[in-house]
Amino acid sequence: MAAEQEKKKPDIFTDCVFSFVPCKELTDGLITELSQSIVKYGGIVLPRETSKPNKLVPLKEVTHIVANSIDFPQYDEATSMMIPVVKSKWISASLAKGRQAQIRPFTPDPRMFFSEVVLSCADIPPTDQDAIIGATMAMGGMDSENVTKLTTHICALSMDHPKCQLAVQKKLKCKIVLPHWFDDCFKLGKRIDEGPYLLPDPEYLRANPEDAIQVPSSQHLEGATSARPDYLPSHSADLVGTRPTITAFNGVKVLLSTDLLIRDRLKEIIRGLIKSGGGEMVDDVEACDWYICQYRDGPQYVRASQTGKTVGNLSWLYYVIAHNKWTSPFRRLLHYPIPRNGIPGFEGMKISVSNYGGEARIYLENLINATGATYTKTMKSDNTHLITARESGEKFEAAKDWGLIIVNHLWIEDSYAKCEKKGETTNKYVHFPSRTHLGEVIGKTFLDEERLRTLYSPGGPEKLTPLSKRKRKIMDKTDANSYSEGPAEGVTIGRQRHKSLTVMTDTDSEYAQKTTEAFGVAAPAKRRASTQFTTPAKGRHVRTGKENETPSTVSSASRSAKDKALNRLSVLAPDIALYEKEKKRGQKDGHGPWGGKRAADQIDRENLNRSRSGSSPVASEEKEAKTDKRPAKKARPTLPDVNMRVVLTGFQRWVNDKHREDADRKKLRDLGIAVVPDGQPCDYLVAPHLVRTVKFLRNLSKGATIVSSSWIEDCLDKKQLLDPQDYVLKDEENEKKFGIKLTTSVRRARENKGKLLWNIPIYCTNNIKNGPAGYQAIAEANGAIFMVYGTRSGTTIKPTRPEEDEGGPDPVYLLSNTSPEEKKLWKKFEAMATNGNMEPRIVAADWLLDVVMNQEVTFDEKYLVTNFFD
Repeated sequence: MAAEQEKKKPDIFTDCVFSFVPCKELTDGLITELSQSIVKYGGIVLPRETSKPNKLVPLKEVTHIVANSIDFPQYDEATSMMIPVVKSKWISASLAKGRQAQIRPFTPDPRMFFSEVVLSCADIPPTDQDAIIGATMAMGGMDSENVTKLTTHICALSMDHPKCQLAVQKKLKCKIVLPHWFDDCFKLGKRIDEGPYLLPDPEYLRANPEDAIQVPSSQHLEGATSARPDYLPSHSADLVGTRPTITAFNGVKVLLSTDLLIRDRLKEIIRGLIKSGGGEMVDDVEACDWYICQYRDGPQYVRASQTGKTVGNLSWLYYVIAHNKWTSPFRRLLHYPIPRNGIPGFEGMKISVSNYGGEARIYLENLINATGATYTKTMKSDNTHLITARESGEKFEAAKDWGLIIVNHLWIEDSYAKCEKKGETTNKYVHFPSRTHLGEVIGKTFLDEERLRTLYSPGGPEKLTPLSKRKRKIMDKTDANSYSEGPAEGVTIGRQRHKSLTVMTDTDSEYAQKTTEAFGVAAPAKRRASTQFTTPAKGRHVRTGKENETPSTVSSASRSAKDKALNRLSVLAPDIALYEKEKKRGQKDGHGPWGGKRAADQIDRENLNRSRSGSSPVASEEKEAKTDKRPAKKARPTLPDVNMRVVLTGFQRWVNDKHREDADRKKLRDLGIAVVPDGQPCDYLVAPHLVRTVKFLRNLSKGATIVSSSWIEDCLDKKQLLDPQDYVLKDEENEKKFGIKLTTSVRRARENKGKLLWNIPIYCTNNIKNGPAGYQAIAEANGAIFMVYGTRSGTTIKPTRPEEDEGGPDPVYLLSNTSPEEKKLWKKFEAMATNGNMEPRIVAADWLLDVVMNQEVTFDEKYLVTNFFD
């Protein structure tokens, strides 16, 4: 009986050869236990020398590497050979399933931040469910239709759903979270703590966003806060005795660059540590394994990078000494040599930091300086950027008042990692979850190896040793096998080895048997119905009631075209959604611009006609023989060249009539008239009469010819292009009201060429009527220096004594109303102007409007706020 049971035992790990990489979490006792399970179920475990924990893995012999971290030297080489690297939990999961589990959810790469997440959705709308499940699986998670003991997260809006009640009744250890948690994780590209999102009483929904949040620790930044450490760190064992032997140096040759500028005494200490650990110091870059330098330049750096040496800085070397383990210098931004001249685009930037503390603040300070920007401990109005972990605090409020660029730390990290300045308006960099401190995810960005090679060590030397050639090939294959875009960029998932599956030669029965043994399910009965090539049918995702139990082991674990297509599909998803929306758009009257439902319906009809005509080739040929030749399509008429560009203001014909506006715009375009948005170059400004709108004043400042709205209306009604000079605007009533002559103003504007207020400083209170944005547009269109002035505004006028100023005091203007909040600013503004030897003029906004309308700088005391509002 025992023999029969032994015979029935499934050979889960048949043809699999394992090797273990020990670490703090993967102890010798756990390795022994897992090895016994592997051997019991048909696998082979290569013997490991416990006396040599850093011995290299024999990659040519293994099919799987078990490691709970990617911190071992052969990780890149293993991924280049598509050897799966899995966590120890993969073995337990395979034993529980009775077959090999998928690779993706058990990768130790921290960039797959949802690995080990088993998700089940509750009362979530279907479209949101699909998006959450798809993104979770893309980042290493799994989907489970039912709640089981393996489920780690339930996504729900309330506790009323049966899945949530079942989890509570059975006291399962899964977390019930709001969908907002997934959304915030996807936006940041990092996994944040679930705590604020946990049901039944999520802090995310009940707490005030401005409430204090505990600043998280930054243990993952230990030893990586500076590219130039001040001292050699002590090993933890130093507290109880002498420093232990650094086994990480066993068999390693190290070269210290001259640009490190370290003292001879420190150099001898490092030499002693390397030698006692079994390594040696060398002076030739060709002979070294590790090259330690400060900057990303010089012939030795280029040679070491091109030949595949491990290149790090002194901070990285100290980290290896302190932790006695190898780690990739690309894993932490400040473990790799810094650019001598910073990152292009950061010159002249002044960046301050808020809401980060401890090692995180030190890390950001050094990272900012490494980019070539200037770090400022205190923030002033001449700063350009504020990096903050939350949307709160005095610095944050002041930055808003001063109009500084506000981003989170991911902007500076991604810019440094990619060696280029990233756009500050990207959603990822301006997203601040209300109850999360972004210090949780600081320091988890990897350097882009391919980008570094392209910029700092391009090409390759002509003569390479066999070992260097092999290392170079490994680097190229690693790049080719990894994801090229998305949050998992740079991650490589290995391919599992199974019995030979030969689709073209195996019979159906042989193929079905092999796939059943490999994947647990049989292959489809019909693989190739005929020798003709046909378009593959759209696949369907069928859930079986068990978590992620689909025959996708090979496809999901390979770096195939399917993975790249899925990545590309996620990028195209917004365009697809817009297309579907456009298809549904209809027209009330059946007319208007081409597109929407009209276009979609006609395309569907054309496709249907093609399918009918293509279904019977013989009938088609007979029909074509009986009928005349189909006439050629008429070429679509081309639009005439744009002869005039116009900006419209105060145009009443299109008010509340979008369809008429679209039709009229098309008619005007057919006549050679393009209606352009405000801010673009224009030839004519169309207005019903003199108005003081932003559009009118901005385009007047450009010297555009101002014509009456009747011109556009007559062109539309008569369906022909009329001479605009016959419609030049004449409005004597409003000319008298505003005290101007329109023809004179246009002439002056053309003479001023947009420099009417050139370099004249104009300040504006934040609480002025209608807001400062409109006044800013008008002032800057005329060359003024415009700034918003508030309670936190510092001194922006350089203090100057009268004897230091060659001319008399120049005027400086503050646009203001007479509200109590604005009155408090007057004395402060006057003092700032007086200290700068300037004449303060606190005026009503009408001064600016009248000056621009007249296109002549004048001043009358009637515009002073103390006189104007009386």
